[in-house]
Amino acid sequence: PESVVLFRSILELIPYYSMINWTHVLGVHLPQFFIWGLVILFAQIVHQVATDLVQQSALPHDSYVESIAVIAVAVKDLFASFFQAIINHHAGAIFSPAVQSTALVLFVIGYVVRMNNPVYLLSFSTFKAPDEWKLSHDQIVEVMRLQECFTDSSLDFMRRILERSGTGQATAWPPGIIRSFKGQKADRTVEGSREEAKKVIFDIVADALKKAKTDPKELDVLVINCSLFSPTPSLCAMVVSEFGLRSDCKTFNLSGMGCGASLISVDLARSMLAANHSGFFGGKALVVSTEIITPNLYQGNDRGFLIQNTLFRCGGAAMVLSNKWSDGRHAWYKLLNTVRVQGTNDAAYQCVYETQDSEGERGVRLSKDIVKVAGQCMAKNMTMIGPYVLPLTEQAWVVISMAGKAGAKMLKKLLKSMGQKAMAEKMPEIKTYVPEFTRGIDHFCIHAGGRAVIDGIEKNMKLEHYHTEPSRMTLMNYGNTSSSSIWYELEYIQDEQKSNPLKKGDRIMQVAFGSGFKCTSGVWLKL
Repeated sequence: PESVVLFRSILELIPYYSMINWTHVLGVHLPQFFIWGLVILFAQIVHQVATDLVQQSALPHDSYVESIAVIAVAVKDLFASFFQAIINHHAGAIFSPAVQSTALVLFVIGYVVRMNNPVYLLSFSTFKAPDEWKLSHDQIVEVMRLQECFTDSSLDFMRRILERSGTGQATAWPPGIIRSFKGQKADRTVEGSREEAKKVIFDIVADALKKAKTDPKELDVLVINCSLFSPTPSLCAMVVSEFGLRSDCKTFNLSGMGCGASLISVDLARSMLAANHSGFFGGKALVVSTEIITPNLYQGNDRGFLIQNTLFRCGGAAMVLSNKWSDGRHAWYKLLNTVRVQGTNDAAYQCVYETQDSEGERGVRLSKDIVKVAGQCMAKNMTMIGPYVLPLTEQAWVVISMAGKAGAKMLKKLLKSMGQKAMAEKMPEIKTYVPEFTRGIDHFCIHAGGRAVIDGIEKNMKLEHYHTEPSRMTLMNYGNTSSSSIWYELEYIQDEQKSNPLKKGDRIMQVAFGSGFKCTSGVWLKL
């Protein structure tokens, strides 16, 4: 019967609509409701005044202009009486019950809008290197050979790493390094590094501001993260000077935070907007995430350092954020949550470590413990962000499995204390339930740190291949661009992915790792 078919269709839609966070959906439209509410409130006041004038026979009938003038004066007198009553503390009903009800609803909406303080992503832009910056694997190895500092064993090691890295045959290196093809030594100077920074940062900032239809003078906060290049004056000062930002724009330059710094910068910008530009009018922030390759070519032969020469590439991303309630209608995304987990032991601190090798060559050493440390940090991060994004059924299974595991452990101890060691050893091992994040998240932007990193996360988080497709394609097309890689992935999801197309209402999770060691994650809502 048609009624049964309809009922089944409704049941099929329940899981989908139960995943939608209606608070966020309504929050986007509350400012518009508020504006329309003000219009309705004014119309109700005019209607109240006009009705009173008609009852008093004080409204002219022969001229519309005179009637409007009389109503306008009466409205002005009504407001004057209202303010006078407030000053004199006189109780009394000046406005009709309908007007009072609408005013109360508007007060509640205004309070919610002000307290909600959402952060919107108005636009973002990623750096697209010119063709003359792009090198194949063979050309990269040739560049390394031309440095005349690497042994044959080191060159062979880097070649093997490149073949297994998942990077493509046209990834970007800065002019200061590829000049080796012209018989010149690689430029690792501050000026050469600054030139790379100008090219990357100026391009993406100009494009992001253009997409967001934002004038540089509108920016209230600027945050730039670049881990290994922190010149004086800062990169922030460079942007302020180039684009003419206001002198009172708050600027922050983050360094040493590795590939996970972009979401840290976004969270810092959100905090600054909330602290200094909350309320109805809000403010705007610009976040820039990049890594400058020019000064960071390792020229030694320690294999712990050589990996950085094979994975990292030129790249950058600029994001325009706003907490203005009026921007919700034309924003691209809304920020739902950010979580950062910091490792605190010595293994976490040492696993990505800038230092000199035994010959005094500066570089970044990657520890053999990095996979283990990254897994531990990510597990803690997912535990913290899970309650915000997972349905209650998945959370319940996690709690049940943890309770079962604890109960089984206690039972084993009890059996051993009773002399039943054989029975205790036969008890099955209860594993903690790994929740299916795909039930709360539609798209994943996993830091393109390498093919092994993506493979491991895909397996441990029970993801489908199309979930990790953006990360693999970013790694192939751009290499590891450090903190900006998650924005190349979001761009791929937004503009190119066919296997899992982006839709309004979808939730996107970004996950990145950084030195220290830290794991950062953020969830965005597609508007």
